[in-house]
Amino acid sequence: MKRLTLICCLLPFLAACGADGEPTAPVLSGEVSLGYSSKSGVVSGTDLGLCLGPACK
Repeated sequence: MKRLTLICCLLPFLAACGADGEPTAPVLSGEVSLGYSSKSGVVSGTDLGLCLGPACK
């Protein structure tokens, strides 16, 4: 379990250093939404995203 956690934590740094190609900066995005529901009143939602690697271009 510790090994898996370590791999998951270090993998983004490997991508950021350019070992797998041209280095790309990570992209962090977020969104907060508010709405109103007739059944439950005010509702809210959040969305966070982190993009690493060439897919962020």
